[in-house]
Amino acid sequence: MPTIPGNTARRALRSVLVTLFAALVPLLATTILAAPTASARPARTAAAPTAALTEVTGFGANPSNLQMYLYVPDSVTANPAVVVAVHYCTGSGPAMYQGTEWASLADRYGFVVVYPSVTRASKCFDVSSPQALKRGGGSDPVGIKSMVDWVTRTYSADTGRIFATGISSGAMMTNVLLGDYPDVFAAGAAFAGVPFGCFATTDGSEWNSACSGGTVTHTPQEWGALVRAAYPGYTGTRPRMQVWHGTQDDVLRYPNFGEEVKQWTNVLGVSQTPAATDTPVSGWTRTRYGATGDRAPVEAISLQGVGHNLYTNGMAARALTFFGLDSSGPAPQPQPGACKVTASTSAWSTGLTASVTITNTGTTSINGWQLGFTLPAGQSITNGWGATYAPASGSVTATNASYNGTLAPNASVSVGYQANHSGNSAAPTAFKLNGTACTG
Repeated sequence: MPTIPGNTARRALRSVLVTLFAALVPLLATTILAAPTASARPARTAAAPTAALTEVTGFGANPSNLQMYLYVPDSVTANPAVVVAVHYCTGSGPAMYQGTEWASLADRYGFVVVYPSVTRASKCFDVSSPQALKRGGGSDPVGIKSMVDWVTRTYSADTGRIFATGISSGAMMTNVLLGDYPDVFAAGAAFAGVPFGCFATTDGSEWNSACSGGTVTHTPQEWGALVRAAYPGYTGTRPRMQVWHGTQDDVLRYPNFGEEVKQWTNVLGVSQTPAATDTPVSGWTRTRYGATGDRAPVEAISLQGVGHNLYTNGMAARALTFFGLDSSGPAPQPQPGACKVTASTSAWSTGLTASVTITNTGTTSINGWQLGFTLPAGQSITNGWGATYAPASGSVTATNASYNGTLAPNASVSVGYQANHSGNSAAPTAFKLNGTACTG
């Protein structure tokens, strides 16, 4: 066999390699397309350490340079719920972690806690700029939404169980988050806040003195319209809201509490007349709107004689109950299975007094009650005892007093009223207790 000179051999080898590479390229392309590598799949962010507060960076769009702190318990569940805990002015994510019991509750129930942290000098969240008060507007709410998205990707979080809570500035941000992102949050709990849009400014100021002073008032429809304008065209489910306020708040005055109730009852389409009123703790008045159970659409807790710094240990657990994260199911408190009402009147020429006894004949306690009935034509209530009565004539609702809102099984409560009449002095004959028809 003849030998091939060196240069000729190298040229022949190069020709063979080029031909071989040309043949392999289509095969490699087919292999890559047929079997995606890890880089071709959706990226999954590395999880944070458990049982420790961890700062997460690079979590997504963050136009106002917020910091993200995260707490993941050792016992984190599959598809966990997420609670966003928002700090007060001068505070921080780590301060919120240290000063509230959300982390210990996460240890117990297996959810994840996000602690957003402001880096601007005031350490207050932006709840006033036009950018903050609209979906995707380019301020703090966008960064917080990115934090939620990061947790959802990383831990396959349950998107139907994402909640917001906060104190003072964080409470105001809770209102804002629920307005901007009603499709993200299932419920919120705001401790000493103001309604969505109340703190709005257009001059770059972070502070609205009229709102903080409790002088900004609107009709329920007007308040509701501000929320709806944050996400025009949204027709989905709206998040439930729990609000807390002290009657002696000298930073965000107490009238803001009532304005929040007006706003969120309108947004959620429920009556401003409480469905239930009770006193879970001495000095507290809790009203529920739209339903009587632990997961009513709107729940409001007023703290008599308490100032702005109202938050104390134990309150987060009550918010957790409102969220529905401390039990295995989302069902509200059981409603009365049966009830009995007896009523009688004692009349004179143009007036009468009525005695009404309500008995819980069901098997579960009733915590907060409303008794509905219709007065005979020509009767009008002038005063009452044991309950508040509204309106004075026609279809009347009697709402429990602070001291008699709980009815154990087989327990009774007696109430009464005085009324004028124009000839018919009969007692009502049909009653409904929290919507359940009672026997006579």
